[in-house]
Amino acid sequence: MGGTASNGSPVGKLGFAAGQVVLEIGYDDDVDDELRAQIEVAVDGDLEDEDYGDVVDAVLLWWRDSDGDLTDALVDALATLEDHGFIALLSPKVGLPGEVDPSEVAEAADTAGLHASASVNLTPQWSATRLVAPKTARR
Repeated sequence: MGGTASNGSPVGKLGFAAGQVVLEIGYDDDVDDELRAQIEVAVDGDLEDEDYGDVVDAVLLWWRDSDGDLTDALVDALATLEDHGFIALLSPKVGLPGEVDPSEVAEAADTAGLHASASVNLTPQWSATRLVAPKTARR
């Protein structure tokens, strides 16, 4: 067997693990509270809000089509990330209000210097894309 300790859970597949500090951006009354609770269990801690002032291991970014410029949001999220951190971009599934076109996600990620390393159907309403910075030799 071997591999990761994700137990096949969607939250584990995204890369959330015990001890991580997770910044949550884009919280609104449409987010999935059960999913948020699963992430808090996975990281063994609370999600940090947008006032958190330190670097984080991961960013949980809830994003809807009407939220503005996705590239800007990804660049801002990157600024808070520890090296080797990741962004979990959550958007409403296709056909639901606020859905984000996959090509828009791909273009914004590329422009921000990120690439998708996993896509997961999390809940009936939300899909997630795990975005990471490419591993380079730059310093």
